[in-house]
Amino acid sequence: MASDTTDTDVTAAIKSGRPRHQQVSDWLLRQIRGGILAPHDRLPSEHELTKLFGVSRVTVRRALATLEKEDLIYRHQGLGSFVAPAKLPQGLVRLTDFTQDMQRAGLSATSRVLQREPESAAGHVARALEIEVGDPVFRIDRLRLGDGKVIAFDRTWLPPFYAQLVEGHDLAECTIFSILEKRYEIPVRRGKYRIEAVVADKEIAEILEVKVGAPLLRIVRLSYTIGDRIVYYQSRYYRSDRVALELELERDGASGDGDRQGMPLRELAPVFR
Repeated sequence: MASDTTDTDVTAAIKSGRPRHQQVSDWLLRQIRGGILAPHDRLPSEHELTKLFGVSRVTVRRALATLEKEDLIYRHQGLGSFVAPAKLPQGLVRLTDFTQDMQRAGLSATSRVLQREPESAAGHVARALEIEVGDPVFRIDRLRLGDGKVIAFDRTWLPPFYAQLVEGHDLAECTIFSILEKRYEIPVRRGKYRIEAVVADKEIAEILEVKVGAPLLRIVRLSYTIGDRIVYYQSRYYRSDRVALELELERDGASGDGDRQGMPLRELAPVFR
């Protein structure tokens, strides 16, 4: 952070005459919008910013709070502040894949592909994908790990069209999201979730390295692209001893009728233990 460009930008921010906390937030915003700080990059620490701008830690925290309120950054206790990814047009809850969840938690994500092959759609798969029972689908089973520890197991069914697009790609290294969006420019626009508590049967218990009957967190997800076309149907089983879901609500204080209207969901994200 000690480059000539950085020094010049800081000097320009200070000379702007704006309140000190706005000088800090303005400078950070320029770093983000200019691509110097990319999504999920860690911001300079509070200590570094206090030295850089010659301000108090209170001032720096006020600047960070402003950026966080605008969903431009997010903070992890004990780890620092990070650049928030650009929001997809789907409301206030982020739609992320496993790798993104791991990155946000500061963990290294790896996957093992246990199965990838065509099969005939069973009843629940056909209903979810809005096809006929027995129609061809492509099934992918993956074990998900964070820092080498077993975190989750997911079973994903894709219609033939999207299956052919991921065919040949290494799904141990790439996510379905990244393949579709980066390689084919097919955006995953929204998702529909069902969250439930289940117990591990013999198959799932063996895969997740838990006892039969162990409590699990199951998330069933449908993902959609443009035109509300279904990209895939997925069941993911999380080990409940290693994952919890953290829910954040925000009361609409401006309207004064938050109790009557309910609290909009601001964030729903997995927390890894």
